[in-house]
Order: sequence, then C-alpha cells, then structure tokens
Amino acid sequence: MTPDLASLARRVLRRERQPADPCVRDLVRALGPDRVMEDGASRYLASRDASMFAGGAAGPVCFPRTTDHVVAIMEVAASHGRAVVPRGAGTGLAGGTVPLGQPLVVAMTRMNEVLTVDVDDRVAWVQPGVVNLDLSRQLAPLGFHFAPDPSSQAVCTIGGNLANNSGGPHCLAYGVTSAHILAVEVVLSTGEVVTLGGTDAEPDGYDLRGAFVGSEGMCGIATAVAVRLTPNPNTVKTMLISYDEVSGAAATVGAVIAAGIVPAAIEMMDARCVQVIEDFVHAGYPRDAAAVLLVEVDGPPGGVAIQVDRVEELARGCGATRVRVAADDSERELLWKGRKSAFGAVARLAPDYYLHDTVVPRNRLVEVMDKVYEIADRHDLTVINVFHAGDGNLHPLLAYDSSEPGVTERIHTAGREIVEASLAAGGVLSGEHGIGVEKRDFMALQFSGVDLDHQNRMRSAFDPFCRMNPGKVLPSGHTCADIGALERATGGVWG
Repeated sequence: MTPDLASLARRVLRRERQPADPCVRDLVRALGPDRVMEDGASRYLASRDASMFAGGAAGPVCFPRTTDHVVAIMEVAASHGRAVVPRGAGTGLAGGTVPLGQPLVVAMTRMNEVLTVDVDDRVAWVQPGVVNLDLSRQLAPLGFHFAPDPSSQAVCTIGGNLANNSGGPHCLAYGVTSAHILAVEVVLSTGEVVTLGGTDAEPDGYDLRGAFVGSEGMCGIATAVAVRLTPNPNTVKTMLISYDEVSGAAATVGAVIAAGIVPAAIEMMDARCVQVIEDFVHAGYPRDAAAVLLVEVDGPPGGVAIQVDRVEELARGCGATRVRVAADDSERELLWKGRKSAFGAVARLAPDYYLHDTVVPRNRLVEVMDKVYEIADRHDLTVINVFHAGDGNLHPLLAYDSSEPGVTERIHTAGREIVEASLAAGGVLSGEHGIGVEKRDFMALQFSGVDLDHQNRMRSAFDPFCRMNPGKVLPSGHTCADIGALERATGGVWG
C-alpha cells in the first residue's frame, strides 16, 4: 500500500471509530474512550437497580476517576441538554437510579479511594465509590468504623448511603447516615464545584449538607465525602431471644426502650423469616419460634453485663421462651450473618421479591404486622417480616415469581395497601430506602401540596434546569417531577 493510501485508510478508520452521537464524542474527548461506554450491555446493566422497577434505557455510561472528570461530564451534559443520573453500586431498592428518558449515567464506582484519615479529629475524606464495609475494614486496625451498616454493606457505596440517607441495624443507637457525614464536595448540574458543610464543630451558613444528604441524586454529584469515624466498642454482646407469640417480641422492644436502655441494635424476624434464614445459613435460629429478636448491646464491659441481664429480665417478663447470648465473636458474626442474609435467603421461596420500607410507631408494630399478613393473604402472596424493630422500621418482603400471570399487578396493589396501612397508623413512607420511583406517587399521601412545593423549590435551587435524576421523588405536577419538564427547560434537546 502506498503512503497516500495508508494515510487515507487511517483517516477513514478514525472517522468510523468516532461515535455517532455528538454528546458521546464530547464525553470521549473529555474523559477518554475507556471511561465512556455506549454498548448495549453497559447501558442495559446501568438501566436497573436492585428494585423491581424498570425505566427507560440508560444513555451512555461514564466512569469518572476524579472531580475534574465529573465537572467535564456535567459541562458536556449541559451543553447538549442531557439529563444525568448518578449511580453507585446499584443496590437501591426504590428505583432511585433507574434511568428515565435515556439520561447520561455517571457510575461512581471507580472513584473508590480513601483520601485521608485523621484519627485525632475522627474524620476521613473518602471518594463516593468506596464500599461501606471496605471502609470499616480499613479503619478497624485504627480502632474505628463507619457506623451506618445497611444489609448490603458488603457491596453498597458511601455515595449511595449518602444519597439515600441509609440506615441499618445499628442506626438505633448510632443514627442514620446523616449523623455521620460532616461535609460533601459536590459538582452541581452547571459544573460548579461546591463544598457543603465542614469539619468544624459549627460550620458557617445554612445546613446545606443536611439538605443534600438523602436527596437521591437530584441536587448534584458527590465527589468527596467527609465521614465521621466511630470508635469500636470495648465490649459487644449479641442476644437471640425467642417467642411463641409475635406480640411478646414487640412488647419487649417497647419495654427495653422504656427502661432507658438503647441497644446498638434490635432486629425482629417472624417465623417464616427464621425458617428461610436457618435453611440458608444454619445460624442456629430456633425453627419453632413465632418470632425472634436479635439484640446487641455494646460499651464498657461492666455496663454491657448489666444491660444484658436487664434485657433478659424484661424479655422473659414479656413472654420470651429462650434467651441465648453469643459466646464469642464467631457465634455473634454467625447470628448477624443470618440476619443480613435474610433477603438472599428468600430465593428459596421464590425467584423474585418486593421489599418494602415504612416506619410505624413502636406501639403499633403488631397491629401493622397483622394488617400486612392480611393484605398478603388476600392477594395470595407470601410475606416474611424482618425489620429494625427498635425504631419501627418495617421491611415486609413479598416473595413472588414474576413469570406468573397477573402477579406483578397483585404485588403493586399489595404494596400500596401496606403503605396506606403504615400511614394510617401514624407512620411514614420510608425509613432508609428512599422514595425513588417506588413511592414517588405516594408522596401526596404524607405531604401537603405546600410541603411538596417547598421540596420542589429546594431541589430547583440546586438544579434549576432539572437535569439531575429527573422523574424521581416528587410526584407529577411539580417542576422537576416530570420528564417533560426537562424537555421544556432545554428546548426538547435531550435523551
């Protein structure tokens, strides 16, 4: 081949390799070809999370490594009028990262470094793609951990925890994610970089950090997070308490709190849950119990011993049949493995499940659980209950087979009735999973029009063009709620 022909061939090949979408071309130019994926497999994987909700297909998927990369993505998105959906590990259960309208998906999993750790001030700066449990494992030799511990903590990321204000079993004593976030570096939809909050005891200005935590990707993209470090307790004791009646377990929860004891965790599981866990994990859960409590207390050795004795006394007074205290760390870890494997264990019952997340007053736990059983039976569905009993955070889990004709409609109807029953009992829509698309249309059941208007105004203050995760949280009728809003804001050039 002559030099002229070879040069022409190279130019033709370069042109053929150029993405057809001008937005993708700009993204590749800004980030490099290895950080922008537009193939069908990558887009399909980025179009789902761990919920049962499917949206539109994802647009191109970007994998930034630095804050500058995120700034570049936002600037390209703005110039092309494209919506943006930030994404962590995809473990969300409310459809919060399900893309609507083929937006750009910004996968933060490659921003996974622990940047600094200051044990004196008890703060660490981390990137949002750091896995929750990996952070605690890295901190363990220093005598600290990150307190929020969702069941998905082995895979979920700090950025996802921040977006949903995640909780977990130990949030009873230690609080949900918002209590452990000091500051956040955020890239806004304009590409501007701001820091919300601060590591000082009393940061100046409004608490915009508090507004950002739990905003489900609607206000910007976190690129660095200052997390509070929690000291590891001196002593930990875990108790497995069995009951012949669910009401006895619920009564114990109230009695323990009323006695002034705030355990690190109080988890409750019903009979069906105990059985599937035991079949799956073999953790030594009693198969014949109507319900069990997993109670953990921690602190100085003397205080822990007193609390264990007092919890046992209260539990037996409420009808407990057996009280087992884990003898060592191995036994304690096995008991917790059972609890945190509950959702995976449900695969023994059915291939699919719908996990709800409402919060009700502790004194109405049994009433609402009875209603949940009645709803499931009426719709011919299987339900198991496993939840954070200490703060009334229910997690009714409906097991089903999506290939069965008509079952999806029954699942959604039952889900709505569970929400309505929880709200009727004085509860709220969500404890830790977020609103996403799952509970978006239920928001008006809990909030007034004025409430929703102010929520929309706050969101618009962060993102006036409604580019960030449109169609989530706020119900139809609010500026940033509808996919059509983005078309109006950008002249129809998007997606």
